[in-house]
Amino acid sequence: MKKDSKNKLGRSLEFFQPDYATDCELPLFIARVAAGFPSPADDYVEGRLDLNKHLIKHPAATYFVKAIGDSMIDAGIHSGDIMIVDRSLEATDNKVVIAVLHGEFTVKRIKKIKGKLFLAPENDKYEPIEVNEDSDCELWGVVTNVIHPL
Repeated sequence: MKKDSKNKLGRSLEFFQPDYATDCELPLFIARVAAGFPSPADDYVEGRLDLNKHLIKHPAATYFVKAIGDSMIDAGIHSGDIMIVDRSLEATDNKVVIAVLHGEFTVKRIKKIKGKLFLAPENDKYEPIEVNEDSDCELWGVVTNVIHPL
């Protein structure tokens, strides 16, 4: 199931629910892979790995969200990456979250500084956003993993 959410900038965040109807177990090799010079391959397969089971702890509360923009690049989240978001987890200090701020979805890191709550970007080009009682803000879910294409 796909759901688009348009923001005021005309950009669209795409939300997807995982599809558990398919079984896609891939071989899991126990051999280490050198990132430098190649080494002889080890053909030993330890087992099978289903990424749904490995990356998703709470299926009913998990969504995939495509990142847009560069405000979280220093956290390893780039435009076009797929974030795995768990809505059942508590959004605590230093967690990367999806928040709805003034009706727009954003991804930021929660920071508590001197008793104040901030949604902090991970890019020096942007300033943290203070969240208080007057802010129209809802913490929507916690980012648990990021799928980053090369």
